[in-house]
Amino acid sequence: MSEADETRDGVALTNLDQPLSDRDDATKRDLVDYLDAVRDRLLPQLRGRPLSVIRVRPGQPPFMQKNLPRYTPDWVRRAPVWAEASHREISYALCDDRRTLLWFANQRAVEYHPTLATVADLHRPTHLILDLDPPDGDGFRAAVDAALLVRQALADAGLAGAVKTSGAKGVHVFVPVTDEPTAEELAAATRALAVRAERLDPALATTAYIKEDRGGRVFVDATRAGGATVAAAYSPRLRPGMPVSFPVDWADLTEVTPADFTIRTAPALLADGDPWAALMPAPQSLPADLVAEGRTIPVARVQAMHEGKRRARARREAG
Repeated sequence: MSEADETRDGVALTNLDQPLSDRDDATKRDLVDYLDAVRDRLLPQLRGRPLSVIRVRPGQPPFMQKNLPRYTPDWVRRAPVWAEASHREISYALCDDRRTLLWFANQRAVEYHPTLATVADLHRPTHLILDLDPPDGDGFRAAVDAALLVRQALADAGLAGAVKTSGAKGVHVFVPVTDEPTAEELAAATRALAVRAERLDPALATTAYIKEDRGGRVFVDATRAGGATVAAAYSPRLRPGMPVSFPVDWADLTEVTPADFTIRTAPALLADGDPWAALMPAPQSLPADLVAEGRTIPVARVQAMHEGKRRARARREAG
């Protein structure tokens, strides 16, 4: 075994001193050490949830892996899930323990994107999520301001959520829900909250799914519902500086930047704490009027598809 190899929890870790990617000077060892250091906080976000990861190999572009490769060890738990889009069954990993997390780290899995529901009931997401996506450029502060609109919309509906940096340029708001609502009801409530947030400041926030219609405003993305995934709290992101998605107290949100939280700084900031668990409210019931309102709002992707076809037809006719 070379100096760049070692074994932890029975997992052989190889080429640890190699650069992780060409986007940063981090090594594979830096990734492994970070994930191992925060495992007690990260694993509860992944446990029991079909997992997609973003991996990076030397000299290749990053790629998202959903289906486990054939060489996956037998001890990695998995969940077969039917994918309607590709009309096939996908074997997702369940990253439930340190050993599995270390195996993924050795596979150069940098980002961890679990489903919103657990394998116990894939049709009932455990959280309502709004993703605040700012326009291109340095728009994090705008995303923060939009997140505060979402917080107000939640409060007006009698709900509360926790907030974290996405680890990229945006902000995620999570609202834990009881196990009563179906995925359809949750998606409807998410749409209604997004529209209510937009209504509070339409010059700042928009629910326009088509990018060219956003006009430099923050996109209040209500599509993280049903079978969607989202970067987990504490997950690294494959960006310069290796930022991580990090929980923030609402009171501190205007004082932070994504660069404050990286694989190098996050372990010391966490110490022995788990702010995501500490800041997360108890599961809440969805107000019936919120669900009813959401059902009157078109599903963004479907609406965008029809609008795209209409615009293409208009261009053809004009030409």
